[in-house]
Amino acid sequence: MGNPKTQPGNYFEDFRLGQTIIHATPRTVTAGDVALYTALYGGRFALSSSDLFAQQMGLPQAPIESMLAFHIVFGKTVPDISLNAIANLGYASGRFGQPVYPGDTLSSTSEVLGLRQNRDGKTGVVYVRTVGVNQRDEMVVEYVRWVMVRKRDTALPAPEAVVPTLPAAVAAADLLVAPSIKPGSYNTAHAGSPHRWGDYEPGERIDHLDGITIEEADHMLATRLYQNTARVHFNQHVEREGRFGRRIVYGGHIISLARSLSFNGLANAQCILAINGGRHTNPSFAGDTIYAWSEVLERVELPGRNDVGAMRIRTVATKDRPCHDFPAQDDAGNYDPAVVLDFDYTVLLPR
Repeated sequence: MGNPKTQPGNYFEDFRLGQTIIHATPRTVTAGDVALYTALYGGRFALSSSDLFAQQMGLPQAPIESMLAFHIVFGKTVPDISLNAIANLGYASGRFGQPVYPGDTLSSTSEVLGLRQNRDGKTGVVYVRTVGVNQRDEMVVEYVRWVMVRKRDTALPAPEAVVPTLPAAVAAADLLVAPSIKPGSYNTAHAGSPHRWGDYEPGERIDHLDGITIEEADHMLATRLYQNTARVHFNQHVEREGRFGRRIVYGGHIISLARSLSFNGLANAQCILAINGGRHTNPSFAGDTIYAWSEVLERVELPGRNDVGAMRIRTVATKDRPCHDFPAQDDAGNYDPAVVLDFDYTVLLPR
């Protein structure tokens, strides 16, 4: 029985081009969030682990991991954007702005950039740009994503199709970089790797070797941590009758696992500057073991900086299949069934 005081979430026909959505429940980040995030993924990047290391890089204290800020901002959007989604399809034009510290309060706003009904008439794709800001209204992360959403009434006519044009990558001039590293203060031993920006070559491929098995409790706890209310992650009673017969793992959980695994080979990639593109190519479930490999796409000079450089990376995550040397896609562009994530992003490294 419906109730006008409850919110069933938006369906495809509820979105309007240019619509602005202010998402509920600002979230104050705590040291507990950071500890729980570490417990879930085991991240070891020194910048987000050590106040002293962060201070040597010109910051007042250790910021939270880039993807933790992303997940908190993303989670705010789910009740309005993707509660009735079938799948989150991709990301583009993502930038990280001001570092986030425990005590900061984050809130999210989204704008509808595009709408396209699918040929089956039962679903459509919604394109949104989401901006997350702190308590001073400073941007901490922004990104575009597109999501397939169910229609409530399949008899309604399709809106005019509008698909935004998105760049292949965030330009170097648009990357926002932390203050300069104090000369001679970057400690590669504490960072966990001697390999700096100039030690990587475009085309180089790094197998991160390790694997992490997803526990049911882990992905459920993680999704609750981000206040992500998507039913496909929580409600086994409903999902038992769905396409897969069980709850699927939040795609962002896979991104964070891949980011943590990438430490083995990319330990000096201390933070993420941009999300250029990304796709969740196959679903993941509890019991899957996630592996990852990365390809260096390009080294990027940062204007006016000789202490740090940016590097564009493609990280591919797989399930139940160590990476070694198999292609993510065949000659026709189809993904191997073991591939669950194809993620193109830009990181910051010392020079």
